[in-house]
Amino acid sequence: MPNSVKKRAIAGRNPYAKFTRINGDHPLKKAVPNIFVGYDVHARLGGDVTYFNFELAKEMGLINDSHPHNLTQKLKKQLLDTFAIQIINEFDVLNKTKIPKHLVKKNQYMATRYLQLQHPTKDGMTSGDGRSVWNGVFESRKGIWDISSCGTGATRLSPAAATEKKFFRTGSRNVSYGCGRAVMSEGLISAIFSEILTKNGINTERTLAVINFKNGTAVNVRAGKNLLRPAHFFGFVKRNKYDALKNLVNYHLEREIVSGNMVDQGSAIKNYQALLAKIARDFSVAAATLESEYVFCWMDWDGDNILMDGGIIDYGTIRQFGLFHHEYRYDDVNKMSTTIIEQKNKAKYTVQIFAQAIDYLITGEKETIENYKHCSAIEIFDVCFETTLLKLLLKKIGFTAEQQDKILIDENARKDVIKFQKNYRYFEKAISNRRTYKVADGITRDAIFCMRDFLREFPVRLNTVKEIYNAREFIDVIASRYASLRDKNNYYVKTSRIQLLQKQYCLLLAHCEDLSGISNDKLLSQLVVRAAKLNPYNRLTGNALLTIVDKLKTSNAKLRFSELQAYIYHAVNEHVCDPDFDAATWRKFYRTTAQVKALLAWTDKQVRNFRASI
Repeated sequence: MPNSVKKRAIAGRNPYAKFTRINGDHPLKKAVPNIFVGYDVHARLGGDVTYFNFELAKEMGLINDSHPHNLTQKLKKQLLDTFAIQIINEFDVLNKTKIPKHLVKKNQYMATRYLQLQHPTKDGMTSGDGRSVWNGVFESRKGIWDISSCGTGATRLSPAAATEKKFFRTGSRNVSYGCGRAVMSEGLISAIFSEILTKNGINTERTLAVINFKNGTAVNVRAGKNLLRPAHFFGFVKRNKYDALKNLVNYHLEREIVSGNMVDQGSAIKNYQALLAKIARDFSVAAATLESEYVFCWMDWDGDNILMDGGIIDYGTIRQFGLFHHEYRYDDVNKMSTTIIEQKNKAKYTVQIFAQAIDYLITGEKETIENYKHCSAIEIFDVCFETTLLKLLLKKIGFTAEQQDKILIDENARKDVIKFQKNYRYFEKAISNRRTYKVADGITRDAIFCMRDFLREFPVRLNTVKEIYNAREFIDVIASRYASLRDKNNYYVKTSRIQLLQKQYCLLLAHCEDLSGISNDKLLSQLVVRAAKLNPYNRLTGNALLTIVDKLKTSNAKLRFSELQAYIYHAVNEHVCDPDFDAATWRKFYRTTAQVKALLAWTDKQVRNFRASI
């Protein structure tokens, strides 16, 4: 029987045979042998499937498009066989941990090396995937996907192993940053948040599955089109490993070309230059988008918490703010994070390091990083960052993509957008008289105004009352619960600035009418609808999500798998801010029981309570 016929026959017997391709193999192993530490793994028994992302599995091609969103016994067994694993680490080898041979998988899985600030050496040799391994790569007609799992055991690349200079037993309770375990709440936070961000157009890794165990630990499975981080490259740059860096860049380039993200330029040097330009654009768009959407993502020079396309990875420090809380910093024990405004320069510095790395590959000589402060890639970053911020502001006002482009191409209109942006940012950045104070995971100082409320309510005002707000009305519209009476009084007197902002808004409308040939009434009607969707009153913040997941942990034992799936599915889609999103397209997948409806109603209250927080 020909091999192709055999494969079809096997697939016919097992509708989930595609999962067997996720077995530890990955082309990165051969392309860059010194980028990983290989680990044998064994099946971890006693697991249960808490969550499975049917939408993502269909998008990847792992299951058929017609597959119902039901966890069959065969699918559950396949998920546990594929992802319920634990590494056999150095502690196990040294202490001769007894593991039944029939539980040991055939292939080694890789824990990848990458640069991390928490590690004492800061050279990327002893740091990387401290509690994760890459399950492999999955390729179908729908694309190529990397899959990794967090919580699979303590590797030698954890901060604890590097600091203590010894290996730890997986699950050890005597060490921080080195026990090798994950918990279900981490998986659920990532599952909910990553799907919301994805559907709102922000690049991120996504949660494919959460495997829960009775002791409260979990294996959280993530997938992305490319899970390489800048930190994977920067270790080789820092250690002057030319050949390894070249191998990794060439691997990444080929992956980008095959995936359709780049076009082969015909020579290595031209491909390197095109890659650098793409990195500059990707990181400028990512930094501008996160800043515009109030998404805190701890970027730093090591490129650890970000993907190569500027996408988010690892939701441990990710927060979405309700207001522009630009003085919040995450406390990582030994180091305070960047702020949301500082993300731009960290992203820019990442581009600068890549400029150094690419030049190193082309010339064979590594120049000092200062030589690339004003290189062409930085110029690309600066121009793209500024344009993206302007575009996103016009989008939030309610202009369509076509209208945004017409406004920004026109020289006079663009100047007026910049003037509006400057005045808008003045109110957006306003902070409380209360000084910086500690929160559960860091420090912050409260922003006081919700400018999304202005963007949502002002077109309604113009469409009905036909006049701008007076100063007191304006401040009362945008004032959040963080604004004290003293704070409000400080801004009630800003009459000229308040009037100017509204007149600048109206001027942008006039530009759009002239450039698009749309009437004022029709444009206002458009903005009323689009701005309401883009700037909802209820906004899911980090504090709200933490509260929700705490509730889910206690409810999980009472919720059936189908109910938790239905809850997450509906909770995610309620926070899609795309004006063109058709809610009717997703309601068909899950029925909501009375318990799920009650949980969704409770969630709505929590989101509302925390709408202005961090």
